[in-house]
Amino acid sequence: MNDTIAMIMAGGKGSRLGPLTMHRSKPGVPFAGRYRIIDFVLSNFMNSGYRRIYVLTQYMSSSLIKHLSRNWRLSGFGEFIEVVPAQMRLGEFWYRGTADAVYQNMNLVRDSRADHVAVFGGDHVYKFAIDQMDRAHRESHADLTVAAFPVPRAEASQFGIIDVADDGRIIGFQEKPANPPAMPGRPDWSLVSMGNYIFKREVLERVLGELSGNGDGNGGHDFGRDVIPKLLADGAKVCVYDFASNHIPGEPENAVPYWRDVGTIDSYFTSNMELRARVPTLDLYNRSWRIRSAHRDYPPARFVRAGENTSPAEVDDSLVCEGSIVASAAVRETMLGYDCFVHKGAILEDSVVLSGCDIGAGARVRRVILDKNCKIEPGCVIGEEPAADRERFPFVTESGIVVVPKGTIVPARGPCVLANDIAELMQNEPELLQQLRPGTFVVSTTSRHSFESAGPRFKKFAGGEAP
Repeated sequence: MNDTIAMIMAGGKGSRLGPLTMHRSKPGVPFAGRYRIIDFVLSNFMNSGYRRIYVLTQYMSSSLIKHLSRNWRLSGFGEFIEVVPAQMRLGEFWYRGTADAVYQNMNLVRDSRADHVAVFGGDHVYKFAIDQMDRAHRESHADLTVAAFPVPRAEASQFGIIDVADDGRIIGFQEKPANPPAMPGRPDWSLVSMGNYIFKREVLERVLGELSGNGDGNGGHDFGRDVIPKLLADGAKVCVYDFASNHIPGEPENAVPYWRDVGTIDSYFTSNMELRARVPTLDLYNRSWRIRSAHRDYPPARFVRAGENTSPAEVDDSLVCEGSIVASAAVRETMLGYDCFVHKGAILEDSVVLSGCDIGAGARVRRVILDKNCKIEPGCVIGEEPAADRERFPFVTESGIVVVPKGTIVPARGPCVLANDIAELMQNEPELLQQLRPGTFVVSTTSRHSFESAGPRFKKFAGGEAP
């Protein structure tokens, strides 16, 4: 679709994902061992044939921009994936919402001379053949098409709720209602907006200009709260696109659509666990619809004995990324990132471990999210006694998942040792500070920083040299 440009919203703070978003934006959070969340929407656009893509960034965007600039380059000749930080073109203020982010960059839309504009979020995990939605948008001659998907009513209050007529036109929209209305005939489900839109360009330009007060910057700032209700009130043709009808090339006709808003620690953990299932709902092995990411120069993963007369490595129902070593240890139902080391006698279960982590000899770790470059010292036990975990660790969800910030050292006993830069960042996060229990952490006295890997660069196995 050469006359459609894409604008990806990638500036979200993702405060509900703290502490994973203390030092990075939500779209830049690592996912499934070797990807970042934004890789999914970018792969969807690339696989669907789109080659003019703007990525609008704002909060903690350094690692995200580095990832995009190093791994998502196109060849030129009118094709691009371009990072657009907040430029304050309309005043000295940051993006104040999703619609305001687009409005502040309307010069890019005008310069593109596009007929249609796709506005998609950069913080969900899913596969989406966007050209199929684009085709439906054009065939219905809609001013705006909104992608929609049913979710359980218990979870729907975090989304915009859609009321749709039999002909596919949207006739009502509520943004994040406390009591979400049910779908007709499905009392336990609500039809929600996925936050993915395709506009006629002139409609988008007109409605954003009107909402902004003809340029004074005081109008509506959000697509769900402001833009969609205004278009409905003005009588515009706003249609729904049923995500359940979307078919991904290379997948069975009866494949169940997959879309997850990984906006909380629990949903992030669950989505990672879904990928290591025996038959995962989200197929990462479809060669017709590759999820692209960074290409890293790490050797293959290794599963070895730590030395003579030691037990073999045990890996079951897990995904293990490149460069990681499991030496006479057990890894079960775990997402193990790249460049990690699991030492002799350690047991790692039901966990999400990001890159560069080191699990010490004899440690027992269960239901944990380890951010990058964490070190679990020998003999440490996590996840066996929830009450003890809550007393010891700074971040534990209501469901009992322990979250260890980037670069943290966890000793066998006593408080966690935070990296210096993470401790500094935490002082600017009042929501995180409110969660902390006194005495659960200290700050490193050795100027350790969170970017320092704790993984297999040390080369030695606990109990012997690498064979």
